[in-house]
Amino acid sequence: MSSPDPIAADAVTTLRRQARATLDTLRDQLMQDRGMQSHWTGTLSPSALGTATAVSAMSALLMDRQNQSPDATRPLFGSHHVAPELTAANVTESIERGIAYLATQQNSDGGFGDTDRSLSNIATSYLVLAASELAAQALGPGNGLSSGVLKRLQDYIDRTGGLDALRRRYGKDKTFVVPIMTNLAIAGLLDWGHIPALPFEAAVFPQSMYRFLQMPVVSYAVPALVAMGQARFLLGPKPLPPVRWIRSASVDRTMDVLRDMQPESGGYLEATPLTAFVVMSLAATGRSNVTVARQGLLFLLRSMTDEGSWPIDTNLATWVTSLSVLALSTDDSDDQGWCDEAWVDWHLACQHRKRHPFTGAEPGGWGWTDLSGAVPDSDDTPAAILALCRARESVALAKQQDIDRAAMDGVLWLIRLQNRNGGWPTFCRGWGKLPFDRSSTDLTAHAIRALQAAVATGSIKDENLIRAIDAAVAFGIRFLRRQHRDDGSWTPLWFGNQDRDDEENPVYGTARVLVCIADQWKRQSEQAAEPNRPTTPRMGLKELTSMLAKGTRWLIDHQNADGGWGGGKSVGRYNATDWNHRGDGRSVRRDVTDSTVPGVVESSIEETAQAVEALGRVLMQTAEIGQDGEPRQSAGIDRKACLAAITRGAGFLVDRWRADTTPEPWPIGFYFAKLWYHERLYPIVFSIAALATFLRSIAPDSSEMGRKPG
Repeated sequence: MSSPDPIAADAVTTLRRQARATLDTLRDQLMQDRGMQSHWTGTLSPSALGTATAVSAMSALLMDRQNQSPDATRPLFGSHHVAPELTAANVTESIERGIAYLATQQNSDGGFGDTDRSLSNIATSYLVLAASELAAQALGPGNGLSSGVLKRLQDYIDRTGGLDALRRRYGKDKTFVVPIMTNLAIAGLLDWGHIPALPFEAAVFPQSMYRFLQMPVVSYAVPALVAMGQARFLLGPKPLPPVRWIRSASVDRTMDVLRDMQPESGGYLEATPLTAFVVMSLAATGRSNVTVARQGLLFLLRSMTDEGSWPIDTNLATWVTSLSVLALSTDDSDDQGWCDEAWVDWHLACQHRKRHPFTGAEPGGWGWTDLSGAVPDSDDTPAAILALCRARESVALAKQQDIDRAAMDGVLWLIRLQNRNGGWPTFCRGWGKLPFDRSSTDLTAHAIRALQAAVATGSIKDENLIRAIDAAVAFGIRFLRRQHRDDGSWTPLWFGNQDRDDEENPVYGTARVLVCIADQWKRQSEQAAEPNRPTTPRMGLKELTSMLAKGTRWLIDHQNADGGWGGGKSVGRYNATDWNHRGDGRSVRRDVTDSTVPGVVESSIEETAQAVEALGRVLMQTAEIGQDGEPRQSAGIDRKACLAAITRGAGFLVDRWRADTTPEPWPIGFYFAKLWYHERLYPIVFSIAALATFLRSIAPDSSEMGRKPG
């Protein structure tokens, strides 16, 4: 792709004015969304996948309990003191509503996708099939999906390749393929002998040893390993001695592990699928009355949405609050109206202050939500540190000290988590066997930014710790350099693009790394200009310049014709489909697989905003002011091409928000094991950060460039 054409100065002036107006509107909307709370909660997408697993779990449990409690008005577990809503009637109603929701979510190709805007995939399609079968078994024939829906679903599964396609999708990672197959076996759709046995007995070992045991599942899936491993052992072909003896002896001890890992809410990781897999496995083996199953069921009942669906997780409150603060504070006109003592206290309270029973993580990190099922990780922890650093100068001294203590604990937590290859994993150090446990570029870039912001804002003053941070940052930068693809891009772990065959999202990955590298380049260039300044140079400007130039060039070259980035044909089909009235006047969902709709590639707001923010940061951090007071090319960056690209990108965002004040979020987020989600706040939060950065990067007074680093 050639470089974008330069944009006339008067057009830029007009766009600047429109961007400012749009930014002000979005800021008001975001603050209104917070309401009277001290934080944001957001809204995760409804999930056919989450709904299917919840329906299967409740159906399996209902069948196990019906023999002991046939009266639908009585509590399922014999007494009201467990929870009054745990009745057969409530579970039955939830199953019926879940099936009704699933009936509205079939794509035109016959399959089901993870969200209401997702392409069909073999995993979710199989889970829906199992849910329909179990619902019919629990409630009686005719209570599953209709015969027409099931016929089209089975045709899709057969065309896609059935179980072989399911195995190919996940490769050696058994984190999700074994639970799906177990769900099918519980429904009677697959023989237990076809399901790989999971070494659930390994869970009896201390958590510190898990990474050495070559677990076939990722670090966060131990509850599924235990529950489904036990189900396979108890219901499937028995292994030969001594494995049979070891596993028999391990059942009760690993049940203790399940109890210890279950949070107060009852939901493992606050995740519907993981919790549902545990509940259905216990129910299928006649143990629906154990505390873990009861609490898991209660979590599922309380997690259902008004429309009868289940999201993939309860919420991302901590994550979206951190992102909101960072976006709002990027704006030069920000008055920090978001910053008050209640918000600071809430964010500080989200920090985990004791060893986590789920992953064994030491104190100091943040998870994605303030709910009990959250686990500290290396994306939410940097985001929280960065957000608190932005608030530090606006609070009283006593609260500054609270922030400093929290930042220090978070920094130490991140340093301890860094892998031997220099990158940061999500949850646990050293689990590098499976993709979602490996070091990743987006997490590493985020951690580096947080470490350096904690020093730059004064939260970290200890010289020994600063030296440790310098070393960790240098190690992380070397990891990013090794992960830099030949074409100039980086790929992330927790975000994807469903229109790409590989489902990767190099726009998001490249954008997040470029922000980090641009900041690092500026620091190194300043240190190079002051040779007597104490520093620990670990990588020269030449290497950073090469990374920066190649990454920037890749983003510029991959801008879409509409001025945005990412997206694809599914976005075009979704936006083109009339979902209000189609023929018979019924309300129908937009179908991203409808081949009758022209497959025009359209960009997503989320990916466009990420690219605009990254290119704007590159422009600001690499600007060198000449004698004429104008910024000139630096760091090997083609400033004209970069400015043209960012201007077209900002124009795309402005046009989208002016045309629709509530544009639809797009499923670019990955949950565990490549499960798609979209988040209602992503478009507005990402757009605020992008437009604020755009306005700063083209400020008439070029001396303003580079303000508000971090």
